Amino acid sequence: MIVKVCGLREGQNIRDIEAAGADWIGFIFYKASPRYCAVRPDYLPERAVRVGVFVEPTYGEVIEKVAEYGLQVVQLHGAVCCEQARKLRERGLTVVRAISATEQAIKESALWWGCADYLLFDTPTEDHGGSGRHFDHELLTHYSGNIPFILSGGIGPEDAATLLQTPLPDMVGVDINSRFETAPGVKDAAKVKQFIATIHKV
Repeated sequence: MIVKVCGLREGQNIRDIEAAGADWIGFIFYKASPRYCAVRPDYLPERAVRVGVFVEPTYGEVIEKVAEYGLQVVQLHGAVCCEQARKLRERGLTVVRAISATEQAIKESALWWGCADYLLFDTPTEDHGGSGRHFDHELLTHYSGNIPFILSGGIGPEDAATLLQTPLPDMVGVDINSRFETAPGVKDAAKVKQFIATIHKV
């Protein structure tokens, strides 16, 4: 089970979260986010996979950050097309397509077959994620797509045991963020470590 910790930007905190066992660490390149990573941190993950989070970027903007941060995964939100995602995959990047978890959007997510390596289902919001709220996971019990998915949306420390009992066979990971913070962009490493220890029992 992949555990992605998103929205980091301070070098020491990145070190601590990587040491806590995070599989993927996400950097947000969306200026409207309170976790926007405006300056390259003085430490970047060496073991954990580096993920760049983008909202409706140009292809050039993504490639620029890939080079600057050594990104291995790009996560795309908002109005992006399959062709752009396909071009990024052709460069050897892993593509995660973020989707608001509505019944209709979940049905239409099959259109990303061949364009995205993973889907990320998040709570519907006008702010492209980061709401800190859950959505009804029952919506995903009928997911029948061919693309494995990561679960996001208000997941907190207390949710680890519940997630282990959730019958979602296509779920390969979880994305945690705001509910593990002491301040925007700063994660509580002890809480993250405990959560990861529980999740990795799967």
